[in-house]
Amino acid sequence: MTAILEVKDLSVRFGGVAALSDVSFCVTAGPVTSVIGPNGAGKTTAFDVITGFRRPTSGQVIHDGRAITGWRPHRIAERGLVRTFQKTSVFPGLTVTENVRTGLHLRGRVGLGTALFRRPRVNEEERGLAGEAERLMDFVGLAARRDERASALSYGEQRLLELAVALAARPRLLLLDEPASGMTASEKLTVAALIGKIRDAGITVFLVEHDMRLVMGISDRVLVLNYGRLIADGSAAEVRRNPDVIRAYLGAHGDVDA
Repeated sequence: MTAILEVKDLSVRFGGVAALSDVSFCVTAGPVTSVIGPNGAGKTTAFDVITGFRRPTSGQVIHDGRAITGWRPHRIAERGLVRTFQKTSVFPGLTVTENVRTGLHLRGRVGLGTALFRRPRVNEEERGLAGEAERLMDFVGLAARRDERASALSYGEQRLLELAVALAARPRLLLLDEPASGMTASEKLTVAALIGKIRDAGITVFLVEHDMRLVMGISDRVLVLNYGRLIADGSAAEVRRNPDVIRAYLGAHGDVDA
């Protein structure tokens, strides 16, 4: 299968502390890949480096065959590698529709002169973006809340809105940083189903998540980090039985299936 993302010998050090130590893996196009590990294992640091929010001490990040190590986040997003964050990053004062429209800005092609004089191309593009925003709101289940401010949504709904904004950028590879964090059990089921829909739409999903039931239920492949090192890489069933993974989680969660 084709590797859409390659991480080679990635290391990140903060003074004398190694957040990541010579980590290498690849993400293939299609399957859902998850990264798990105890707190402080280096999961979010890896995401930060991959998406340009942090420079590595050493190593390479390759996306679709091109080295993108050290690129700025907006350039990486323009290549179709888009991420969400642990904390919601929606605009609370904007409506649901307006939030989704912010994610469509990478898709606009009308120049300033054309926009100022409201030429037909402007109206055509506006209609297209409006239709895409409607489709995305329906996709994540927020169409009925389109005119409400994001601040009026529940926490779980704000996480769904964040997904819609990320999808608006038309990612080929979508990195989700703890997408179910803080959600109720029923909301987690909704997110799991939505991740399946995203995968079925042809978008490769790569996520960090602490909820082991969610991870084991949706992942085709699981990577395990511990103290900045990759200690396991395999199917959910293989990782669940891996003695190194069990030792890493004992005392942290007590059970890999927790």
